[in-house]
Amino acid sequence: MRKRSFLALGLLLFARSVAPNSANVEGGAGRSESGRLIADARPADDTIGTYGGRLVVPLRSEPKTLNPVLAADNYSRDVIWRTMGDLIHINRFTQQTESALALSWQVSRDGRRYTLQLRPDLKFSDGHAADADDVIFSFEVYLDAKVNSPQRDLLVVGGKPIEVRKIDAHTVEFDLSQPYGAGERIFDSIAILPRHLLEPGYRAGKFSEMWGVNARPIQIAGLGPFKLKEFVLGQRVVLEKNPYYWKQDRSGNTLPYLSEIIFVFIPSADSEVLRFQSGDVDLETRLNAQNFSLLGEKGAQLVDGGSSLEYSFLCFNQNDLRGRSLPEVSQRQEWFAQKNFRQAVSLAIDRQALVRLVYKNRAEALWGNVTPGIKLWRDAALPAPARSLDKARELLRAAGFRISTSSDGTPVLYDSHNQPVNFTLATSSSNAERVKMAALIQADLQELGMRVQVVPLEFRALLDRVFQTYDYDACLMSLASGDADPTADINVWRSNGAQHLWHLGESKPASTWESEVDVLLDQQLITTDTAERRRVYNRVQEIIAENAPVVFLVSPHMLAAAKPGLGNFRPAVMEPPTLWNADVLYWKK
Repeated sequence: MRKRSFLALGLLLFARSVAPNSANVEGGAGRSESGRLIADARPADDTIGTYGGRLVVPLRSEPKTLNPVLAADNYSRDVIWRTMGDLIHINRFTQQTESALALSWQVSRDGRRYTLQLRPDLKFSDGHAADADDVIFSFEVYLDAKVNSPQRDLLVVGGKPIEVRKIDAHTVEFDLSQPYGAGERIFDSIAILPRHLLEPGYRAGKFSEMWGVNARPIQIAGLGPFKLKEFVLGQRVVLEKNPYYWKQDRSGNTLPYLSEIIFVFIPSADSEVLRFQSGDVDLETRLNAQNFSLLGEKGAQLVDGGSSLEYSFLCFNQNDLRGRSLPEVSQRQEWFAQKNFRQAVSLAIDRQALVRLVYKNRAEALWGNVTPGIKLWRDAALPAPARSLDKARELLRAAGFRISTSSDGTPVLYDSHNQPVNFTLATSSSNAERVKMAALIQADLQELGMRVQVVPLEFRALLDRVFQTYDYDACLMSLASGDADPTADINVWRSNGAQHLWHLGESKPASTWESEVDVLLDQQLITTDTAERRRVYNRVQEIIAENAPVVFLVSPHMLAAAKPGLGNFRPAVMEPPTLWNADVLYWKK
């Protein structure tokens, strides 16, 4: 899903994915004289389900919007993407592309033109016909710089937006300015919007106000398996079966099987588990290790998917604060801007302790931006230095810091201006693992003489500080890629990316290394040879690890549970782990 970076789980960023041409070839039906011609996907090996019933799913926080173009957090997207459809979809379990709203597609030999054939008789959930005009309108909105969609930069190839052209009512052509290594996965999670509902507001410049959390169900329509029935602020979102959904199972039965999905807002992981045990909720996604073991004793369906595509990291605020009244944050930025300081913090953190104490060994220590779960793209030669306070102190001394001892015998770190080093570390109060990690990091950095104050914040307040006001020193976050491909996180690592978290809104690279990363990311985007892409992206990983714009910590395992009797429950490591196949979930009779 998106292939951008999105927020969830007590600041879990979710990155939109795109993927290499090798995956396109594997998932295709062969090569024609004019390029690759990919036909309708094979039916999934799902069990034929039975109709009826509701699935109750917990969310840690309310959605911030119901608008798929603007959504930047997983809580919003978990709801939205049960109601929306895309042209070509990545199967989260197989990680291969498959047909969705596009019945088939053809790719030119030079890899620059994609011709998509829409399914006939598509209808939005309000019964209005969907055709090529809706596709054209949707891409116009996503590509509009004024709308500022988190997905926009993935639709800009070679510095030029994708050109979209209507051939007829059911055929659309997409022209790219250059070959695109990620292939047709670029279309995944680009929602096809109802032009008849959204175009008037969009033309009036009011798109950002549309489909907010106060929107009435009648105002929203999509091409997904469910549609909005009810949104009660502070309580629940109810989705009901879309009677016009296009998809069928292998026997020709219309999908989805479930009548309703109900999202209930439960602010903490422990409360979720208690509600699961009492029978109030049916599904648990992203379980912590302790609760995973607990539910195993109660007979739930459990899945440990191994290393996920998620990783946690510590991010220092290096944003441009000119024009903002944040003098104390601005003063501390002098420390954060120094590579030696960031590297020293990294060396002082005991990652193995985080794995052992926070995740009960159901996680992997991490020193780079590619998790062990992404085997094809992980740089095996990337250094994984052991914790070393001595080396951390050497780096700090080389940068002009000095360590003294207080009257009680504890170390105190001073900068070159003789100011004690102290800063706040913000994280989400609703995520117990993140809060515990922050406390352990606080203790680790105390050994260097750094005074760190942990500040747990409500999720929305945290988002506001990170993305709007910049009123924070450091944050503890997680990022989860939507696909196992380098381009999944491009909006994080490209200097002008919408989720370039440590320095948002850069008009140009702020450093030489960022400039080099930009060049390499562009290079891998147009490279169709997987081995060459791997070589290029290895270099990207090495540069990021060396300069430590963020401090990578751990990659937790994907842990999920469901009530006995939930059919076709097949969690995946790609986001969303448990609801990716919501249209075929069913209750066994």
